[in-house]
Amino acid sequence: MRYLSYRFEGKPGWGRIEGDRVVPLEGVHPSLKAAIVAGALGTEALRNGGAATIALSDVEFAPLVTDPGKILCVGLNYENHRRETGRAEVKHPTIFTRFADSQTGHRTPILRPRESTRLDYEGELAIVIGKAGRRIPAAEAFDHIAGYSCYNDGSIRDWQAHTIQFGPGKNFPQTGAFGPWLVTPDEFGKPGPQRIQTRLNGEVMQSAVFDDMIFPIERLVEYCSTFTPLSPGDVIVTGTPGGVGAKRDPQVFMKPGDKVEIEIDGIGILENSIADD
Repeated sequence: MRYLSYRFEGKPGWGRIEGDRVVPLEGVHPSLKAAIVAGALGTEALRNGGAATIALSDVEFAPLVTDPGKILCVGLNYENHRRETGRAEVKHPTIFTRFADSQTGHRTPILRPRESTRLDYEGELAIVIGKAGRRIPAAEAFDHIAGYSCYNDGSIRDWQAHTIQFGPGKNFPQTGAFGPWLVTPDEFGKPGPQRIQTRLNGEVMQSAVFDDMIFPIERLVEYCSTFTPLSPGDVIVTGTPGGVGAKRDPQVFMKPGDKVEIEIDGIGILENSIADD
């Protein structure tokens, strides 16, 4: 199944996708997160509930989970990205946080703040937690995942580099694109052979498969759930491959008018334009 969050005629909504139509489901649960909290994804009520439909082309996409309790982001999780940054090998994942109000949706602009021209792309796989847990064993990690989506962890590189802490460069408003929809595990399968690709104005900038991750999905769930409880609707953004703009020669940064796409096999394409804040 595929689910999305959106706005239609000025009102927030969410629903399941059927072809080029959306079946609204806010009459069953008020939001996608509420449905995840209730453990309702995949139930008969969501598979067959709802009657009237609206055209997918008529909705304004919202960030997939509009109100996650936590967004935990993983740095340096592909070897080619670790090497291009010059960072040392580590035994544990690098984790930083992103705020929910720094997000944007599919086909809505990513904003370049007036404080910088060094806006970079980072194509990533996002996992959405479906079942609460603390100290989740790696062998049970996939039992806690509600689904998968695309993420563009847009980064303001000079602000990210002010200190050794990533936070400021990762939390400018409307820089983290999340969507277009949630694909449930029964449809997506176990992450591994699927390819992720980032394109800027049609040019491939990043390309990898999830088997290339240094710390696989189950290790990330195990590690993150050890230092903080994971709750339904929480998001783990699993890291970006090599090829980021800041490490190219010459460097490449996104500018107003650009189009950036994150494509993941089995999910689809997250597309955003770039605009000035």
